[in-house]
Amino acid sequence: MNVRQLEVLRTLLVTGSTIATARAMGLSQSGVSRLLQQLEANLSMQLFARDKGRLIPTPEAEKLAYDAELVLAGIDRFTNLAQDLRSGAVGPESVRIALPNSLADQFTPDLLADFDRDFPRVRIETFFDTSGAITRLIEQRIVDFGFLRYEGQQSSSVELEVVVSGRKVCVIPAGHPLAGLDIVTPRDLRNIPLILTGRNRPTRMKLDEIFRQAGVTQTVKIETHSNNSAFSYAANGLGIAIINSFFAHLTKDARIVIRPFDPPLTQSFGLAKAAGVPLSIAAEALSRRMKHMLRNVEGPQN
Repeated sequence: MNVRQLEVLRTLLVTGSTIATARAMGLSQSGVSRLLQQLEANLSMQLFARDKGRLIPTPEAEKLAYDAELVLAGIDRFTNLAQDLRSGAVGPESVRIALPNSLADQFTPDLLADFDRDFPRVRIETFFDTSGAITRLIEQRIVDFGFLRYEGQQSSSVELEVVVSGRKVCVIPAGHPLAGLDIVTPRDLRNIPLILTGRNRPTRMKLDEIFRQAGVTQTVKIETHSNNSAFSYAANGLGIAIINSFFAHLTKDARIVIRPFDPPLTQSFGLAKAAGVPLSIAAEALSRRMKHMLRNVEGPQN
């Protein structure tokens, strides 16, 4: 027994003929007859008597029709619910994401505005924190997914998909003498006030090693823990910031120029979620939009 057979039963009770039922259901007359025969065979009973081309429902058909209508109504509700879940009309109470502070002002508002056009009824909850805190939020399943640096290895309870990469660049005040260089090396930065991020992080330790190998002592004026603050400090003339190109190109500011740091030092970033835990349809849709927007940020290069 299948849904199509029940639909034939329901329509035949209204029309009284296979021709009218075929027209109403978009089937051939022989198709309607075949479905009816299959239903009668499955139930081991006759549902209609034939009388001069018309079908007369038996008392059994009349009784079964009521439950058939309930079954079909339930299937319609199920189908409509699935459609609403796909569109975000109903679904999880919220989609929860964790992002670094550097994405709070220049990236996330555009992401959520784009998502809201297709999922207007889904509530979004955003957490802005450090990479370590974001990892814990993912591990504890407090958030659906988060944006993380790729450090070469992750917690076994976290799955990370690398989405973008960038190299270290220098964010330089536009009027600074080094703004005229095509690339900037450690020797160019001797005795220059620097704005640095990520102290004790693997990429920062690699940067420090590059300076040591070049025989240049860093003149660190400001240590900060977010890329957007480093960018802002440089734009206000407090020094030259060395940050990842991905974050450097999130903001357009006429007060600064961006120049590659040499030798190249790259860093990858991605979206992470709890290992083995599928995302809801709404969370998956937001994840896809975020990947698309991340890849379209001007500047990141492998």
